Amino acid sequence: MGFFLETLIGGLMAGMLYSLIALGFVLIYKASGVFNFAQGAMVLFAALAMARFAEWIPQWVPALANPIVANVLAFALALAVMVLVAIAVEKLALSRLVNQEGITLLMATLGFTYFLDGLGQTLFGNDIYKIDVGMPKDPVIVAESLFQGGILISKEDLYSALIATVLVALLALFFQKTATGRALRAVADDHQAAQSIGIPLSTIWIIVWSVAGFVALVAGVIWGSKLGVQFSLSLVALKALPVVILGGLTSIPGAIVGGLVIGVGEKLSEIYIGPMLGGGIEIWFAYVLALLFLLVRPQGLFGEKIIDRV
Repeated sequence: MGFFLETLIGGLMAGMLYSLIALGFVLIYKASGVFNFAQGAMVLFAALAMARFAEWIPQWVPALANPIVANVLAFALALAVMVLVAIAVEKLALSRLVNQEGITLLMATLGFTYFLDGLGQTLFGNDIYKIDVGMPKDPVIVAESLFQGGILISKEDLYSALIATVLVALLALFFQKTATGRALRAVADDHQAAQSIGIPLSTIWIIVWSVAGFVALVAGVIWGSKLGVQFSLSLVALKALPVVILGGLTSIPGAIVGGLVIGVGEKLSEIYIGPMLGGGIEIWFAYVLALLFLLVRPQGLFGEKIIDRV
């Protein structure tokens, strides 16, 4: 029982990190109807900016060599860079492609992906960098009195999951309770109707891409702290694709539930089913589950069902 709970908790914590990346897809799709294929590149670009600024700031200003100060300033600078990226996306692409076919916008985000990958290498280099924000690496054993040997929990995974949980909750409140959040949802429902009542599309799109950039930065810092900042980091975002398919492209709660289901499902299946199939099930479990949902319920668990009337 203790081992099962240990696996379950590990899956839940991994699922919250998947949900965090999936939020980037959901936020942009809700506000602009664009499936942002560049979310993985945004995570990598933000993590590179954070890692390199944290390294450069003590060199630029030796008085700021304190790691905490350097990390805070690096995070602020990286966030400013992501806001500039959001402004550039709106000015150079979205404002010129408004009301175009979905495939046109998708191709634009694909081009944006390769542009960010190349720009990241040009500005920040292509080595493996580390991000050290002080999260503890040592595991902790809990519930020793209840289960033989206790339950082993990674402190770093626990802290990461808590950060992701708080951020997801704040973003859900932002969308539901603030005037800006309601404006974002109005734009998502109907661009022209939103414009007719005075909602500025350009401002809304800059806001939502900036928020998605902030989410990408937090996800990049967490994953960069765990895995190191390297160009394979952008592939982590591919795990968010089954999450948004499972939860629904338009649902923040769906991103949360989808992430948890996939996080727990892949851990349990690897432990209990993997040995019978030769292992490796954790690699493809999420995609097979997403495929089944596409066949049975394409809009996902919480997505809006599209009804075409003729």
